[in-house]
Amino acid sequence: MEGQLDAHVRAARRLRLTGLAVALVLAVLVVVLASDLPHRVRQTVTLTTLAGCGLVAALGFRPRVLAHRGRRRRAYLLFVAACLLASLSNLLQLLLPRATAPGRVMPGDLVLTLALAVAVAGLVQFPSSRRRTTDLTRMVLDGIVIGGSILLVADVTLFPDLLVDNPGGWPLLVVPVTDVVLATLATLLHLRSRRDHLMLGLVAASFYCFAASDFAFAFVAASGRQFSYGSLVDAGWLSGYLLLVLAIWAPSLRLPEPEASTRERSPLLSTAVLFTLFLIGLGVTLAAFGADRVSPSAVVLLLLVVIAVLARQSLLGLDNDRLRRQLEERVAERTRSLRQITARTDLLVDSVGEGIYGVDPDGMITFVNPATSRALGYAAADLIGRDAHATFHERAPDGGLMPKDQCYIIEAVREGLVSTAEADSYVCADGRMLPVEVTTTPLTEEDAVVGAVVIFRDVTQRREVDRLKSEFVSMVSHELRTPLTAIQGSLGLISGGALGRLPPAAGRMLEIASISAHRLNRLVDDILDIERIESGVLVLQPGRQQARDVVSAAVEQMQVLATEADVEVSVGPLEGAVHADPDRAVQTLINLIGNALKFSYPGGLVSVDARTHDDVVEFRVADQGRGIPEDRLERIFNRFEQVDSSDAREQGGFGLGLAISRSLVERSGGRIWATNNAERGATLHFTLPRSDDRPHPASARPATEPAVTGA
Repeated sequence: MEGQLDAHVRAARRLRLTGLAVALVLAVLVVVLASDLPHRVRQTVTLTTLAGCGLVAALGFRPRVLAHRGRRRRAYLLFVAACLLASLSNLLQLLLPRATAPGRVMPGDLVLTLALAVAVAGLVQFPSSRRRTTDLTRMVLDGIVIGGSILLVADVTLFPDLLVDNPGGWPLLVVPVTDVVLATLATLLHLRSRRDHLMLGLVAASFYCFAASDFAFAFVAASGRQFSYGSLVDAGWLSGYLLLVLAIWAPSLRLPEPEASTRERSPLLSTAVLFTLFLIGLGVTLAAFGADRVSPSAVVLLLLVVIAVLARQSLLGLDNDRLRRQLEERVAERTRSLRQITARTDLLVDSVGEGIYGVDPDGMITFVNPATSRALGYAAADLIGRDAHATFHERAPDGGLMPKDQCYIIEAVREGLVSTAEADSYVCADGRMLPVEVTTTPLTEEDAVVGAVVIFRDVTQRREVDRLKSEFVSMVSHELRTPLTAIQGSLGLISGGALGRLPPAAGRMLEIASISAHRLNRLVDDILDIERIESGVLVLQPGRQQARDVVSAAVEQMQVLATEADVEVSVGPLEGAVHADPDRAVQTLINLIGNALKFSYPGGLVSVDARTHDDVVEFRVADQGRGIPEDRLERIFNRFEQVDSSDAREQGGFGLGLAISRSLVERSGGRIWATNNAERGATLHFTLPRSDDRPHPASARPATEPAVTGA
């Protein structure tokens, strides 16, 4: 971006320097024309300068011709041809002095007329994007109408006495008419183009200068006097050629694209200017008819302008009618497509088994699918327009509504938050409670939330299966604890020498058996912890704890494992105090540190810190291990979930530690998540509610050492 800005600044500086040089050259030429030098010298200076400027302009187009293809290249080639013909015309004027007969057409005049015709073709061919033929034709007709209207006014006000007595002098106006047409075309392209905005503006200005001098030439020739180059009249031609050179050699300065760069500019302004000039020319001509001061050239010109106006309006009407038909066909086609898409969408929404309903920004229901009506026992028409939160959302224990500002629908509408797998219970029409799992997605239009779509599914059967599974696991875990206790006790007695000294091989086998029994006992403890948390049996005793105390207790207990793994545990800044159960807060942190130690390489570093954010304290445990795949950043907190299927064999553990941590954190009013580090490794985060400065009654209980559960 900075490079583009520097290039733009350099280009602007080059443009200013080139413009200053052109202005100095023009000033010198004007001084020469106004001086007392011999007329032949001044005439030679004018024609030589004009011919030289034509050649310089033709050479200036060479880089543009080589750099482009297609229509733009053809347009530049036509401009080169026009410049060479104009240069040849001025050379002929220099070598073949104009005859004494006023108004006689010379070879140079014919070549100049051909040059102007080629320039018109180049401007018509110029647009960078392919334009419709009617659009190009309308541009040419606009130029004819505007130029003809200006010439009508000039013919009636400047030339009436001259052309009435010299009816054959009207061909002298062909060149100024063409100049005005070219200036009009260049102006229209200047207004529509952004890529060549500057060049086309300078080209338009140059043809306006040509028109001024050509009008003066026609005035002198039509008056019966001999025109000769070398006077101040030449300043218009000189200015035009120098502006043309400036337009070609100056660097391109592209205007910034507007937001809707593809939109066609409205023709209203050009139409208003066109008809204003036409009405002025028509009024002046009609007034001259009353005074009997109208030349035949004015009549011919008026007929030409009227024909051009009628042709333009007829073409515009036909073009608008064709565009209207195309627009109607396109609208009809889009309408059919939208109907088909809507029908398919409705069929898809109606056929899914999950309930789907939409709400507006106020939480009012806008649509429901049949599954919603079946699940809740309402008719679809009875739900439309009702407040979803007040109609069937979960009630508080006292039977009242939960606060609406805490509803996931309001969060989606006001904050644009997406809720996934949100647990809720809906109140059916008959009063029974329907346990559901909800996903909420905000609806946005032009970056503004205009509603939300809610998808819910009945999880009654799943909860029943989970309950039976939890009961089974709990029963099996309790039944396993008794024989495990006996096994661990027996192994402890044997290893302590109760049966005498054991051979080394037997001692090694006894050690393996003790480790396996310990792992199995940890698994039973983890399963029981999860069962107690999810069943609500586990009672938390929150109190005020300093973050440094929680981290210190966890790091101290994990120091032995860190030493065995050859991993350093570093403690960073520790800020704030939390309101949480101290044992469970330490247990959560131990699980995260243990997980980080398992997946750290020898010689690695595990860092732990705690920082305050608004009303929470965020704990972070970062490692330098292999990291976590992006698709498993959320799943690692599920039960029995491992990053890799080989982790249980290589690293140990059962994938329950992080699941226990998530349950404990969410029960404490916080949240837990994982992110990958920029360089290597991953960071596990969890938040706990921030405690105020006043001690809570339960905060006096020290952070006793909890049972270390497996990660």
